[in-house]
Amino acid sequence: MPNSFTGPESFYSADAEAWWAAVDKALKGSARQKLYGKTEDGLDIAPLYERRTDSPARALRAAAGDWSVVQRIDIPDPAAANAQILEDLEGGASGLDLIFRGAAASYGNGIRVDDLSGVDRLLKDVELDLIDLRFEAGRENVEIFASILALLEKRKIDPASVRLTAGIDPYGWVAVNGVALADMENAYRHFRDLVVAAHDFGSPARVMKADGRIWHEAGATPAQELALVLASATAHMRLLEGTRLEPEQWADRISFSLIAEADQIGTIAKARVIRSLWASVLDGAGLPQAALPLHMSTSYRMLTRRDPWVNLLRNTVATFAAGVGGADSVCVLPHTLAVGLPDGFARRLARNTQSILLEESNLAKVTDPAAGSGAIEDRTDTVCEAAWSLFQDIEAAGGLFEAVRTGLVHDRIGAARAGLAKNIATRKRPITGVSEFPDLAEKPVAVLKSSKEDLAGVSAPREDLPEPGDGERFATLRKLALQGVPLSELGMRLDLLPRDYSLPKLETARIAEPFEQLRSRSEAFEQAASTTPAVFLASLGSLAQFSARATWTANAFAAGGLKPVGPAVYGSLEDLVEAFRQSGAMLACLVSTDDVYEAQAEKAAQALKTAGVDYLYLAGRPGDREDAYRKAGVDAFVFAGCDLLALLKDAFDRLETQQGVEPKDLEVQS
Repeated sequence: MPNSFTGPESFYSADAEAWWAAVDKALKGSARQKLYGKTEDGLDIAPLYERRTDSPARALRAAAGDWSVVQRIDIPDPAAANAQILEDLEGGASGLDLIFRGAAASYGNGIRVDDLSGVDRLLKDVELDLIDLRFEAGRENVEIFASILALLEKRKIDPASVRLTAGIDPYGWVAVNGVALADMENAYRHFRDLVVAAHDFGSPARVMKADGRIWHEAGATPAQELALVLASATAHMRLLEGTRLEPEQWADRISFSLIAEADQIGTIAKARVIRSLWASVLDGAGLPQAALPLHMSTSYRMLTRRDPWVNLLRNTVATFAAGVGGADSVCVLPHTLAVGLPDGFARRLARNTQSILLEESNLAKVTDPAAGSGAIEDRTDTVCEAAWSLFQDIEAAGGLFEAVRTGLVHDRIGAARAGLAKNIATRKRPITGVSEFPDLAEKPVAVLKSSKEDLAGVSAPREDLPEPGDGERFATLRKLALQGVPLSELGMRLDLLPRDYSLPKLETARIAEPFEQLRSRSEAFEQAASTTPAVFLASLGSLAQFSARATWTANAFAAGGLKPVGPAVYGSLEDLVEAFRQSGAMLACLVSTDDVYEAQAEKAAQALKTAGVDYLYLAGRPGDREDAYRKAGVDAFVFAGCDLLALLKDAFDRLETQQGVEPKDLEVQS
């Protein structure tokens, strides 16, 4: 007999009011508003959503079937990178994301090639017409692009058969580096030249990239990322107006890339909405609708250096959301990327994360599986409105470059980044394994050794290429690459434009870095002072009374690398004081219930201060007893919602001063 499941009829037939009645009963008179939340964009998150029957499934992926499994390749040595490429392709990957030195996404590593022979060695035995090929090379984007096309010519591969995506996003580059080309109109001629030359060569390459990663890593919210990607793509379209390509061909030369993160609903909504936004832009411009192949990469901003195994879970949620949201290709960053150059094992786990979701979970078999979900449809609608509103502000400012130049973009992202930083510091946005449930005894993970090299500027340029604009300049560059001219020489010939360094610069960082720096500070302190930074948990009352708060407090201090000592049940105040003396700690924290505090905290505080506690905390909100506790010797209070980051930094300042440890004695890994 086949298995079946039938839930209670009330589960299926109950209307919204019945559900809300159940909510009110559970709240016991408290306001419903207590259950509402906010997204990074300030959008409401309701506790209950009804099924949306007015929202049919959306057409998402440009082509039916699985999304493309893209593997990140960033190993500096071309031969070693090639070995990893072949392993990835044989192990289930269907695309490559080549990250060269100097790319913003290289994070200190990146492939190092000097000329066409290096590119040839990198892609040895790779059937280029059978895979999706993406690349990013920062300031060497144009030279690498020329070399890849030269390689196709050398191998006699039909350029039309190669699915190539370049990482050329001049607006993102300007924002990240705070540097613009002094004559932007002349710069636009260079980019038009690239597109026309690729077209004339027979390559369908998507040359210009609207890259969400740049904005996301600087702290942009999902709506801001969408708006800036949309503004970037729109700016690219305007740039292409000056070419001899037909208007209906412009969109085919632009690629879109968004970030997938552990916010499952937010990522699904972001992926679903980008096509609607782009369709509105094309419609407003009077252009025919065009397919939007969406690439998504898991977030580097969300990865942690500490307890990196948790990154596997973050990556899985992000990849699931990207797949459900309709991404055409997905790149999963290896879970150890924030630690260093990932080894083959980490890359295999990244690859197999996608394989499981595709082959075992069959995630790509259903078109828009999120359709009709009240929570996801609501987020899709609201983030769409927020993104479109910001996009209109950017356009009103004169387009993306002007919005960057005048500081509009930096101001908006800066406000979002400040809000995010506050939520990280107060643990309103917890980071598992770092600010929550840290493992102070974790063992280091394996990464590959990689030598860093100076990527300083090149020599003075030489003006011996044709003028840009109609493809001749880039075509000449491709021919020079085919002749084996080094990339550095190509760059010297290409880089003719003076730069303007007066623009504001976007700062990028991983969200876990502030707490990770405290952990590194803790380790450096231990080495310099020959003692473990610790906090004594002065537990009052019975185990049942202090256990919950002691566990929370221990995790809070451990988030900064302070080792908790205790707690224990003490028979008397004298026993508690003696345990503190034996602990070797200079910091202590009272832990128990509020009722026990009222009866015992003041005497305990006085006794501990007399015994030599340098700084005394109390776990919990003091309420109207704050003055009394402070008079007794309590210096600070640690509780849910406090600025834990500031509290921990202050603790280390005190420890270092007390132990006579100078900043020069500390080597803190950032």
